[in-house]
Amino acid sequence: MFGRIVWLVLRKDFMIEVRSLETAYTMLFFAISCVLVFAFALVQEGRAPEGGAAGILWIAIAFAGTLALGRTFERERQAETLRALLLAPAARPAVYLGKLLGIVALLSAAETVLVPLVALLFQAPLLAHPIWLALILLTGTVGFAAVGTLFAAMLIRARSRDVLLPVLLYPITVPVIIAGVRATSVLLEPDVNTGFLQVWLALLVCFDVVFVTLALWTFEPLMTD
Repeated sequence: MFGRIVWLVLRKDFMIEVRSLETAYTMLFFAISCVLVFAFALVQEGRAPEGGAAGILWIAIAFAGTLALGRTFERERQAETLRALLLAPAARPAVYLGKLLGIVALLSAAETVLVPLVALLFQAPLLAHPIWLALILLTGTVGFAAVGTLFAAMLIRARSRDVLLPVLLYPITVPVIIAGVRATSVLLEPDVNTGFLQVWLALLVCFDVVFVTLALWTFEPLMTD
């Protein structure tokens, strides 16, 4: 039953997004614009700054994720369906997981566009180790989205939620972004140090476990209040 509820929430958000593509288009446009601005500012005479691709990639992911998170519960608020969703005989942690997986899927789709774009504009070998890169992006995205989904739910009734979300989100997720940047930077080195890479990846996994566990624990009392 728990898994079915997660699937139903995820499918509902997926079908709505496929029909409108509102969030996806806005998020991609903003993220690509961010990368292009950095490219025009930092790439001089065809040469990109060494090691800058990792930071720019994660900045674009963080900004795009903030836009997506701002719309996580927006449809439920506008249609007044959040109360019905909470009154349904469904475990509230399952509702949270469905929302979280939807955000992770949306960000993963955006990353498939951002990674080749950053690799091209900044002449970075991001695609030289695709499996390692996929693991880094997945674990970093889960950690970022886990906190963001919880805060998006918490701020759904706040009038200034669009302003408060990044103010609350970024201080908590800075360790995840830093670990993601450092792990991605290791991949850009000529000789990849797998030991350092595994350390940063393990740190990202620890952040994921802590953030998801705390979010599942606090989501139900948070939505009850």
